[in-house]
Amino acid sequence: MGKIIKILKKPLSEYFVFLSYPRDMRVLLITNMIYAIVLPVIDLFVAAYIMRNTNDPTLVAIYQVALYTGIPITFLINGFLLNKIKISNLYSFGMLLSGASMLYMMTLDELNIFGIGLSGLIMGSSFGFFWANRDFLALNTTNNENRNYYYGLETFFYTITSIIVPFIVGWFLITYKNLGWFGGNITKAYQLVTLFVFALTIVSSIVIHKEKFKNPTQKKFVFFQFHKLWNKLLVLAGLKGMVQGYLVTAPAILIMTLVGNENSLGTIQAISGIITAIILYLLGRFSKPQHRIYIFTVGLTLFVIGTFTNAILFSAAGVIVFMLTKVLFQPLHDIAYFPIQMRVIDVVSKKEKRSEFAYIFNHEFGLYLGRIFGLGLFLVLANYVSLMFSLKYSLLIVALIQLLSIPMAQHIIKRSDQEAND
Repeated sequence: MGKIIKILKKPLSEYFVFLSYPRDMRVLLITNMIYAIVLPVIDLFVAAYIMRNTNDPTLVAIYQVALYTGIPITFLINGFLLNKIKISNLYSFGMLLSGASMLYMMTLDELNIFGIGLSGLIMGSSFGFFWANRDFLALNTTNNENRNYYYGLETFFYTITSIIVPFIVGWFLITYKNLGWFGGNITKAYQLVTLFVFALTIVSSIVIHKEKFKNPTQKKFVFFQFHKLWNKLLVLAGLKGMVQGYLVTAPAILIMTLVGNENSLGTIQAISGIITAIILYLLGRFSKPQHRIYIFTVGLTLFVIGTFTNAILFSAAGVIVFMLTKVLFQPLHDIAYFPIQMRVIDVVSKKEKRSEFAYIFNHEFGLYLGRIFGLGLFLVLANYVSLMFSLKYSLLIVALIQLLSIPMAQHIIKRSDQEAND
């Protein structure tokens, strides 16, 4: 009995640490934890669904272009709607819309450019409402000292779900087909997964309304000139967006091309993810603001190693190594990047006396330009050189460009602290 108490004591103590933070921060975290179950399905299995039904990587890229185009447009619409509608309503609408987008795609009789493009725009709109309001709420429910914990816990759950969800859904899809459930129709299996996703978006939408969150107080949010420090962060955002443009497209195509089926997606993600999740939680729990640059550097270095291995081997083994480093890179990058971004917003919004949402809105365009550049590079290489060349080398090119982020981030951190003390 004493051993059981000792085993339970540590998790309970961490739970009490969680309870020590403000209620609004905890409600936001719980909402995001539930929605975290949805994101891996969107990120991986939508692309896999398009590949399975069309065997055309270009259509996957078109879906992503439409998705990424919908996000900044919706950020703009969201900014105006915040003057009239509660932020929690817009936030929950975004989550529900992601399920609706998947339902729409799964009911299409034929996956053509129009249908895929429209589905991508709807998904982009859902992400726009979700991320615009999520970032504003995260900024206003945290401060520079507790953001490592906030993003550490959030990315801990995102990492756990990115391991468990693809594994379970991949197993379900293959088992569904092999055992011939409902006639073995794999499209029907995808539709059942989509219904489950939609149910989860409803639950997360209910949770976010458990707290009364405040809308931005200043109505104007569209500006064209910014503080020099913010312009530097936009460059960092563009570099981050470039990676995002690849990591929601290339992994699924690589696995379907060189490894096998959807079950492989889940299995590969599960190999190193549990350890990564524990590391993330510990980093968030115990790291300080001054440690962010080191976390940032380690994440990017791992990404380069993974893409280099994939380019050299270009086989199932190479893809596995790449996916293992990807599982480590993405959350390490995010746990450092988001607090850096929020810190800059804290500083420049006070200096320029503007709404924090103005910077969240503007930041999305930095990400968008990076995403379009990344996807554009992939499409150009795939269509004018070869798909194999694009899958083999473009990821490595993007990873090497990302190394520019390290000195840029270090400079931004230093300048943020100096500007905050002036």
